[in-house]
Amino acid sequence: MKEAETQTDAENVEQSQETLSAPRVVSRQELDNVHEIASKLIDELRNVPDGDLVGEIVANALKLLRDQTNRGDIKLINKSYKELRYALKIFAPYRDTRKVSIFGSARTPETHEDYRAAAEFGRQIAQHGWMVITGAGGGIMAAGHGGAGADPSFGLAIRLPFEQKTNVHIADDPKLINFKYFFTRKLMFLRSSHAIVVCPGGFGTMDEAFEALTLIQTGKAVPMPVVLLHHKGSQFWNAWQRYVDQHLLKGGLIGPEDLNLYKITDSVEEAVEEVRHFYSNYHSVRYARDEIVFRLHRRPGDAAMKEIEQKFGDIKTKGTFRLSEPLSVERDEPALANLHRLVFNFNRREHGKLRLLINYLNDLP
Repeated sequence: MKEAETQTDAENVEQSQETLSAPRVVSRQELDNVHEIASKLIDELRNVPDGDLVGEIVANALKLLRDQTNRGDIKLINKSYKELRYALKIFAPYRDTRKVSIFGSARTPETHEDYRAAAEFGRQIAQHGWMVITGAGGGIMAAGHGGAGADPSFGLAIRLPFEQKTNVHIADDPKLINFKYFFTRKLMFLRSSHAIVVCPGGFGTMDEAFEALTLIQTGKAVPMPVVLLHHKGSQFWNAWQRYVDQHLLKGGLIGPEDLNLYKITDSVEEAVEEVRHFYSNYHSVRYARDEIVFRLHRRPGDAAMKEIEQKFGDIKTKGTFRLSEPLSVERDEPALANLHRLVFNFNRREHGKLRLLINYLNDLP
């Protein structure tokens, strides 16, 4: 891995032993000396762009000494931070390009119809200017990269003692990122994606699908299309849907509106259209205190605004839906200033119905 070390078995043993060992107590004088030096650095950081936030990172890191944090735990924080920093650096030049994450089994052979469907989806979505993110392994992951090609592909690999071998399409690409931790890897998947496509897979695939849905359902991830894709004639996601209907929905563990958060299809073309249509009018979202701001390519007319109030008024906490110029909180995104704004006080609960509002906006002429 470039810039990030591969942790050996010896390091794993060392970290385990350090977690159990008692930390050396840092003296008050040592802490005072370090904080005096750090305070000067933090003051200087306030004079550079975003230095205030970097200063907070420095200050919080120093608290590990004050808290007498175990060395093994400090290593965990350090390695996690380095993984995230490096991944953000790799994604940064492509921040303005839409990306879709493709999940699915590493064990799916090239001769399988699901492999062919994933490869065809990757090919078609890349033709529309999208980039493809996969876990960089074999099976469905290799299919997604193979279909899209290396140039529009990112690989987020995880170091495992079995199964995970980087596929030939991304192996030597600078957009390949190796992770030690699943949680940092999963964070980068969701943070970097504008859409999720899930093909049939095992425990890992189910974990990725349910986590994506959970984060969107709870508002911890921005709204995005989630497509569950299997080959024609397959019952894989239909069987999954029966489980959801009979046990989650019928048992009151989810609400009917939550079913709007994803789409099941056996058509690659329909999957591509679902992903692209989501951004046909809707561009992005921003929260401004109690309000949510939808950025749109096309301005809803008066009749549409009345219909929005009638159909979606129950997801507001107060006030009305209103059209607006860019809000002051958006001044750090000048490139989006030309977009229209739909602003309202969202109750932050009914994300399934929020998705229906996005659908409505996308269907406007």
